[in-house]
Amino acid sequence: MSRLPEDPRIVALVPMRHHSERVPRKNYRPFAGRPLYHHIVERLRDCPHVDHVVIDTDSDWIADDAARHFPEVEILERPTHLRGGTVPMNDVLLHTVTQVEADLYVQTHSTNPLLTTDTITGAIEAFLEAQDVHDSLFSVTRLQTRLWDGEGEPLNHDPAVLLRTQDLPPVYEENSCLYVFTGGGLREHHNRIGARPLLFEIDRAEAWDIDEELDFQVAEFLFSQRNTHQDAPS
Repeated sequence: MSRLPEDPRIVALVPMRHHSERVPRKNYRPFAGRPLYHHIVERLRDCPHVDHVVIDTDSDWIADDAARHFPEVEILERPTHLRGGTVPMNDVLLHTVTQVEADLYVQTHSTNPLLTTDTITGAIEAFLEAQDVHDSLFSVTRLQTRLWDGEGEPLNHDPAVLLRTQDLPPVYEENSCLYVFTGGGLREHHNRIGARPLLFEIDRAEAWDIDEELDFQVAEFLFSQRNTHQDAPS
């Protein structure tokens, strides 16, 4: 991968479908009094490194609402052949980068409402610092727990040596919060994660991704707790 320009154009991508199978209407369902997707769009908009925010959607509701609340955000209508629930996200992104040019793309989801602007900024800066070694970045959550496969075989520990979990070597979960990549890397690998990715660790409380109803409830609770603490007098 060639080195990026001194002042790269950075575009943030937020893909959203109208329908959700496990959590109905989740992308625009009220979360802390506002449509869920508003939270991540605001965090991206506030990031000093992000030049432009793009929403890719098949939803007329989201498109109309975003046009009212975020007029500076670009709305892309997702083509019909990319609207199915089984269409890989990499295929959606491959289409999106043909519509919006950038030196670097940052992709996240509406389902990451706890993600902060500071974390997004830190991830971009970490990648820019490491671009001579790494061709992409994705966010992870550290796990230090005893893991087993479906056959009852240990994955990351020796059952005969009962280490404390905090002493286990960490493994990392791809948490779907942040991806940083170039258009060329995406096209070459047909994947937003390249051949030499940088793992960017995010605290578990911030990295909550909403996949199921319980996730929605937990994320909303954590969001309210965080805001309560921020608003408390010092």
